[in-house]
Amino acid sequence: MTGPTRTAWRTVPIEAERYRPLYARALGLRFVNPGGVLCFLFFEGAVALAVLLALAELVSWWAVPVLPLAVAMMVKLNDMVAERVVRSAALVPEQERDRFRRQVEPVVGRAPVPRTVAGVVVVQALSAPVWEHRSDPRRPSQEAQRQPEVARRSTEPGGV
Repeated sequence: MTGPTRTAWRTVPIEAERYRPLYARALGLRFVNPGGVLCFLFFEGAVALAVLLALAELVSWWAVPVLPLAVAMMVKLNDMVAERVVRSAALVPEQERDRFRRQVEPVVGRAPVPRTVAGVVVVQALSAPVWEHRSDPRRPSQEAQRQPEVARRSTEPGGV
């Protein structure tokens, strides 16, 4: 068999394996590392839920052993999917990883913010298109371009 061994991709060290909960060890989880409380909820919580559903006669008594098995299968499936994701990410070349990180990282900078004066509202109507080159003959004259209009708000309680 070529490729890494089964223990090469482990996220839990072998020394810490004996301290893991029995549920995680019994399922052979290698990438998902649930704690004691979560393992309790996965197994005993599923049994308790199945018993309550059976006592309420919403499901038959077959749900008591089937529901914990279904939860265990889903946890194991989640572990297998996590393994595939980690292995496929390891196959991506370093250059592609760097390019992806550059695309994902947020751009931090400063945006120009116009100064505002209390009680003044600046309204600008863009009726003419924005031109890239000043010597363009199709560019409208200076009179056609509208300047920003300044409307003053009244400080009186009933004024607009």
